[in-house]
Amino acid sequence: MSDFHHKPPGADVVIGAGFGDEGKGILTDALAARGGERAVVIRFNGGAQAGHTVTLADGRRHVFHHVGAGAFAGAATHLSRFFVANPILLGDELAALERMGIAPRIGIDPGAPVTTPYDMMINQIAERARGDRRHGSCGLGFGETLERNLNPEFALTAGQLPEERDLRAKLELIRTRWAPARLAALGIGPLPPSDLECWRSEAILAHWLDDVAAFRTRVELEPLSSVAGAEAIVFEGAQGLQLDQDYGAFPHVTRSNTGLKNVALLVAELGLQRLRVTHVTRAYATRHGAGYLPHERPASSLCEAADETNVANAWQGALRYGALDLDALADAIGHDLGHARRAGLQLTSALAMTCLDQVGDSIAFVQNGRERRASPGELAAIAADAVRAETWVEGWGPRRGDLKRLD
Repeated sequence: MSDFHHKPPGADVVIGAGFGDEGKGILTDALAARGGERAVVIRFNGGAQAGHTVTLADGRRHVFHHVGAGAFAGAATHLSRFFVANPILLGDELAALERMGIAPRIGIDPGAPVTTPYDMMINQIAERARGDRRHGSCGLGFGETLERNLNPEFALTAGQLPEERDLRAKLELIRTRWAPARLAALGIGPLPPSDLECWRSEAILAHWLDDVAAFRTRVELEPLSSVAGAEAIVFEGAQGLQLDQDYGAFPHVTRSNTGLKNVALLVAELGLQRLRVTHVTRAYATRHGAGYLPHERPASSLCEAADETNVANAWQGALRYGALDLDALADAIGHDLGHARRAGLQLTSALAMTCLDQVGDSIAFVQNGRERRASPGELAAIAADAVRAETWVEGWGPRRGDLKRLD
């Protein structure tokens, strides 16, 4: 990424305004396409638990986890210090992209935390132990990685991977000292035989070391300053504002700031002053996992959804649906924009509403505590006015060409 030399006057930011799964991938792809190979997508929060779907006109489709959703457009990816890397999962994603003829350029901040197999195991064991009180985790060890990295003795970052002379010894330290103490702190007693077998597995440990070796060959250590001259910069958020660790309803949140808080810090380091912020929502609300979902109802009463990405799974169950609440949407977006305004940034704000092609002639939504109905196009304009966006984007399908009013 060091060959970029035209510094942009500002940057685009794509942020989910709900509980995730809003359509951030298609917006990121479309915005990155403006810069093509001279663009960079910065992942400013989250980790491999993200699932941002991009579908091309020729039918190629990928759900992006590590890699920025601008890769089909030729954009490079920068994983910021707020991103949690998972070497176990990156290899599979890169292999899937390579089968489609895509070899993305990826850089990572040396300070980015790195997930180990034991973070994933602790996460899954703890979530199973919660039973009906699950937090809605994906089971990929995201929050556990951040918890471990608070302790310098057990911390592991991308910058330490090449420097760690004996990575196996570090992993053994995490397995034998950090993990038992963490499980005890979570109130989890003796592990069942199946968990113990995984815990003691030398094959799992060796496989992770192989994954790390592959990670080193595909991901370059680069500071944030390496992207400063990109022709186009797109900050790609993960999850949504309603899951923000400081804004959402605990404990059903992600251990991350999902909006402009992290972006404001990164933008200051890049010396940028202007942001074009697009908050994304579907024409209806969704939530994958446990927690509050207002106006919840069967999907069939809202849309004709065919969601290939958010399939039912053992950790989060099936995707849940609800009528879109414009009052909650406006509160979340207004709160988020405050982070950038307090940082003195110049803002252009937009609202993108996706999945308009799925809702028929009209759809229910809630405003001022009352349920109303509107046609898809009307709802997009009403919602943009409700959140005081300067403009809006309409998504009428899964491809970048299905976005209307993007300019």
